[in-house]
Amino acid sequence: MSNTDSRSEGSRTQPKSSSFPSAHLAIRQYYDVPINDTTLADWQLKPDLPTVGEILGTDHEGEEFFIATNHINGPWPSTQLYLETHYGLLREDATANLRDAVASFRERPGMKDNKNFVIYERVFFTHITMAHRGMAFRVCFSTKRAGQPILWRYSSRLLAGKVVALSPASDKFSTECVIAVVAARPMEGVVKTPPEVDLYFAQTENISLDPLKEWIMVEGRSGYYEAHRHTMTALQKLSRERFPLSDHICGLLKQIDVPEYIKHNSVMDFQPFASDGSSQPLEYDIQKGLPPGLFGHLNPHQRDALRHILTNKLPIIQGPPGTGKTYVSVAVLQLLLAQMKPEDPPIIVATHTNHALDQMLTHIAKFEPGYIRLGGRSRNARVAERTLFAIRENRKPAVLPTDLLQGARRRHRALVNDIIQKVLKGLDRQSESSTGGIFVHHGLRTEEQLTNLDKGSSEWITSAGRRPPDPLVAWLGPQAILFDQFISPSQFNKAIADYDQDFELLMSLEEKDMVDNEGLEYLKGRVVDLRRAFPCYVGRVKSVPNEVMEKYLELRDMWEIPREDRGAVYKNLHGRLIAKLDERLRSKMNAYMEVSKRLQIRKLERDFEILKTTKLIGMTTTGLSKYRSLISALNPRMVMIEEAAEVLEASVAVACFESLEHLVLVGDHKQLKGNCALHDLAGEPFNLDVSMFERLIHNHFAFVMLKQQRRMAPEIRQLLTPIYDELHDHETVTLSEPVPGMGDVRLFFFTHVWPEVNDSLTSKVNEIEALMVVELYTYLCASGTSSKDITILTFYNGQRKKILRTLMENEGAILDGAPNVVTVDSYQGEENDVVILSLVRSRSSQSDGIGFLGVDNRVCVALSRARRGLYMLGNAGHLASASRLWRRIISILKVPIHGRPQIGFEIPVTCRHGVRSKTGVAQQVIANSRVARVSTAVIYAP
Repeated sequence: MSNTDSRSEGSRTQPKSSSFPSAHLAIRQYYDVPINDTTLADWQLKPDLPTVGEILGTDHEGEEFFIATNHINGPWPSTQLYLETHYGLLREDATANLRDAVASFRERPGMKDNKNFVIYERVFFTHITMAHRGMAFRVCFSTKRAGQPILWRYSSRLLAGKVVALSPASDKFSTECVIAVVAARPMEGVVKTPPEVDLYFAQTENISLDPLKEWIMVEGRSGYYEAHRHTMTALQKLSRERFPLSDHICGLLKQIDVPEYIKHNSVMDFQPFASDGSSQPLEYDIQKGLPPGLFGHLNPHQRDALRHILTNKLPIIQGPPGTGKTYVSVAVLQLLLAQMKPEDPPIIVATHTNHALDQMLTHIAKFEPGYIRLGGRSRNARVAERTLFAIRENRKPAVLPTDLLQGARRRHRALVNDIIQKVLKGLDRQSESSTGGIFVHHGLRTEEQLTNLDKGSSEWITSAGRRPPDPLVAWLGPQAILFDQFISPSQFNKAIADYDQDFELLMSLEEKDMVDNEGLEYLKGRVVDLRRAFPCYVGRVKSVPNEVMEKYLELRDMWEIPREDRGAVYKNLHGRLIAKLDERLRSKMNAYMEVSKRLQIRKLERDFEILKTTKLIGMTTTGLSKYRSLISALNPRMVMIEEAAEVLEASVAVACFESLEHLVLVGDHKQLKGNCALHDLAGEPFNLDVSMFERLIHNHFAFVMLKQQRRMAPEIRQLLTPIYDELHDHETVTLSEPVPGMGDVRLFFFTHVWPEVNDSLTSKVNEIEALMVVELYTYLCASGTSSKDITILTFYNGQRKKILRTLMENEGAILDGAPNVVTVDSYQGEENDVVILSLVRSRSSQSDGIGFLGVDNRVCVALSRARRGLYMLGNAGHLASASRLWRRIISILKVPIHGRPQIGFEIPVTCRHGVRSKTGVAQQVIANSRVARVSTAVIYAP
């Protein structure tokens, strides 16, 4: 192993009372970027945002582009290679889509938006916002190439944190490219015509303040750069730190000891779990086992898991569906929190999703209401009250030494004022000077010339009997094209005037599952309107010789310049002013970036003072990277990762803070894997989607598997036998109520041969199956099952939208609330009484494959969400011929229960009076294009 592995582990946490100076110093040092350090490799010095060379593909021009593969079998040769490889894979996953988008645009500049990327034309810079986080540049743009309206409230386009590439419209990425990251996308900006967003530039030398210069902007659809961005930066930082547990994580050392903080205090008080309600201490040495008679609410496998977590530095707990892995995690946390002393650092709990985090913290709140949640996307009102933001707003702010936070704010304000006065005077909203004032300020016009310009404009307007316009506009006369006309709405959206009302209705059903875009940060700061300097645009102008131009510029009265030459003079002044503005602003940018960085550090120091007093902090795994400097300063000893098998390995590795002694991984590698934006990186040979959880189990690390499930009816659970051969039922699942209208049928596979098709985005759709799904859903609701107790599940977003549209068209379908129609990938960790599963795939002329249905992990999730009833619709023969797993599942379905198989061409239903019937949907009915209809008692085909 490398020398980073050899440094001693077990550094002790400083008491909270003495942590102030060292912790604040640690936060500041975390952001010290090494420059020209010859001991570091190239990857350790890369910027956090993509370079122009990466996006234009010139970094490796003429060379073979090599990407290292994730080493999932056996130990890594070194920790540094491990970190470098994961950094390289994340970097490729984060940048490839945008790089490919730019390459495609260069080949076909006139192309429209497609499923991989989108193109915004007629992009213009309009404003600057002097925000605390940096200097942001607002752009307006056209979405004409979308070919349809953009429903921004439900769109992932241009989310804050997404990376875009821009190029002058005249260049079209031939040689010029600018990289930017979306700073903010407030809803009030994108619903304008034209829409607006704020951008941060990656490199200060790319800044241009010309509001009349037209650009093209390209955005990749897949992935979200912001998530990888923080993890990549954290990997770079980790490569320069001590890496706890690296002997196990990288070297695959399987002899794993008890965590140091537990080894030295292994006698624990189990009083919180005393069944008699006694308040007396109940002490027992955890290294000797669990106290007898306690934890009766846990089954033997859960008790084994609890002890495994407490006696291993790197415990792994596999929890198949419904086995209560979160229940075990919460019990561990309750026990450890009960042992904590005032000087102990907080426990860190991270989950893959915000929803899972809210669920976890809701359980924790029952015994530790003082937890704090990092991140602001909680949909749970009580959990939202415990976010760091809410606590900060409701608490008297911690005072830093010498009022450092206020000092940082004062320095920021002073620099903003300096930039306004020396560079942008006359452009900010507080200025009352005329348009021409900025030309005077930068020495391009004199006060006398400006006065004469104003005077001539006033006289000219008075004689015409109209309200005086801008002096420059009056001076230019008919050559002037006002800025608002230059970017008029008709030029932006005339090709997409028709509005898709059906799509709007569809989106209204999806609202509860979508990101609340209005929750994104609004940029606050001094705003400068670049258009104040250039109220108008001039098109092609007559060429004027240089000597004549110089003579014109020296005239005291600009009205003496011939009318036909004024456009050329205006363009000359415009070019000179932009050159001066760009040069002067760039000279200030490094200072502005440094002041902004120091201000953010002071805010982190303030937050540290709040967090150091809490016992437990919750966040998503993205937050582990995003807030790593802050968490690291708290010197945590324990980090628990829930849903660990869904998380890319690098996102877990960066949780190895130098103080870490205990990393708990809870998850299930048989369910969904980590998500890659670039599908080529998933699976062999790169294996980016293989989590640390899965890799360690694959390499024979000890783990505990929970084996008793309390969710699914036995008939449903049996479908998982090919995946979990040791999973068995708790007695309670045999007592669940039957599904109204289905008699004793808890499981059925309705098989058919209806063909699939592709939708406009090449997602898979099976129209007749969607109709049948809606009819079955309507029947179940009419039979007495509430819509909230039914989930319609499908593997494809195209089918999801088709089902939603069909529901909207069916007058009887929406009876007591909006249907819950979701994709499998978004439903891990969820469950419901009844699940209708639309499998979609069926032989067609387009494809004989089964796509997502051939991924065992996705199938596992799809089959394990239902508690009382699972009803599947698909082409059983096609699935069985294409997949070994489906062959085994269908064999199970053919075994009779209650005297009949659980698969067929007709769904057996039972009316409320107990009379059994069938759907009667046979193939000849399909040939006549008829679909089953609903009666209050049975589904039938007339």
